[in-house]
Amino acid sequence: MRVLIKNGLVVNADGVVKQDLLIEDGLVKHLADVIEAEQPCEIIDAEDCYVMPGGVDVHTHFNIDAGLARSCDDFFTGTRAAACGGTTTIVDHMGFGPAGCHLRHQFDVYRGYAAYKAVIDYSFHGVIQHVNHGILDEIPMLVEAGISSFKLYLTYQYKLNDDEVLLAMRHLQRAGALTTVHPENDAAIAQRRAEFVGAGKTAPRYHALSRPLECEAEAIARMINLAQLAGNAPLYIVHLSNALGLEYLRLARARQQPVWVETCPQYLLLDDRCYEREDALNYLLSPPLRNASNNDALWCGIHDGSIDTVATDHCTFSSVQRRQISGGDFSRCPNGLPGVENRLLLLFSHGVMSGRITPERFVALTSANPAKLFGLWPQKGLLAPGADADVVIIDPNRTTTIHHEMLHDNADYSPYEGFICQGAIRQTLSHGKVIFDNGVFTGSAGQGRFLRRNRFSTAHLPVSGPES
Repeated sequence: MRVLIKNGLVVNADGVVKQDLLIEDGLVKHLADVIEAEQPCEIIDAEDCYVMPGGVDVHTHFNIDAGLARSCDDFFTGTRAAACGGTTTIVDHMGFGPAGCHLRHQFDVYRGYAAYKAVIDYSFHGVIQHVNHGILDEIPMLVEAGISSFKLYLTYQYKLNDDEVLLAMRHLQRAGALTTVHPENDAAIAQRRAEFVGAGKTAPRYHALSRPLECEAEAIARMINLAQLAGNAPLYIVHLSNALGLEYLRLARARQQPVWVETCPQYLLLDDRCYEREDALNYLLSPPLRNASNNDALWCGIHDGSIDTVATDHCTFSSVQRRQISGGDFSRCPNGLPGVENRLLLLFSHGVMSGRITPERFVALTSANPAKLFGLWPQKGLLAPGADADVVIIDPNRTTTIHHEMLHDNADYSPYEGFICQGAIRQTLSHGKVIFDNGVFTGSAGQGRFLRRNRFSTAHLPVSGPES
């Protein structure tokens, strides 16, 4: 199978150049100023369009059982939506398994969830929900199986204590794995939550008030220090939502700690005024939306290199689910927002087209840096000979208005309803095959491949600093 993409602006994290791109047998074969179609092949004219590596979203929650409810996107509908938004690889955060289960338990369960369903390539983060000698001994075996990052929670049902975090981080570092953390101060949240509920203050806005930014920032600072105590273990902070936490991360970077940070479109483009809306339940997630000044601070981090990746934390519960389960009570409402289909276009429009970031920085945030951090480089996140032919073609001259009816997830709403974006996802290719074409999904369930990821390495990782 040969595909020739002609006349496009090919963008990698290190530069933009007008080139033709030849794909053969699912891999990038050749790039040059002009490539002539000497053999029969499919030709795609990308005149006036950006040709970029397919997006790598390293924070999704498909088919997750959150206790109160199961999310309404499985690995078919979730990856279909991702593909239609230009994302060609996901790394899913597996949910908790039964109490006391082996570390491998959820890996086997999730392989079953994704097999024959995933439209695009996929992998998983391990999840450590308790710590003992058996769990720690399993870590190297799972790394050998291609799971080179693991998530620790400082809140929720299976939160870890500081001594457990220290043990886990030491063993993860020795095994060649990256520690990712959901950082919130569980004790402070529990106390505030109980006070609000006890006083009958259960409207959606009290969700945000029960989880103030100090709870997140304190946990970030604690994790930074625990990582240092664990032998300077590498650390990745997920879904950063606030400016104070970003300052703690900058301090860690200043002392050369191996720390990286992710944020999400919702923390850049939505704010806590959503909790005053009639449909406020649809905006409950953890950490919650902050005020607009935190949006601005995160955009500064996007621009100056303090933030390394933009993922989605896609976790979909329908409006109907939320209302029926909670009855309007924030403490009984499942948390999470859809967004896997909108990530690239939102950041392209509000980042690149607004002049906040360059196309190269866009690629770094959405594909190259995630691929480097999570053991997928250089097969993913790069358009170069030998790399997987995962491509997104973005037309900057078209305008897209987001309406849920045009999306491909299994939700019944979009938090970005009515957003007007400068640009359009024109086509998505996975392994050289067009799976989204001008508004039409053309892929199929099961064509996505499980990715055995490489051990964590700093060899290709980004160095923070302002854009040139």
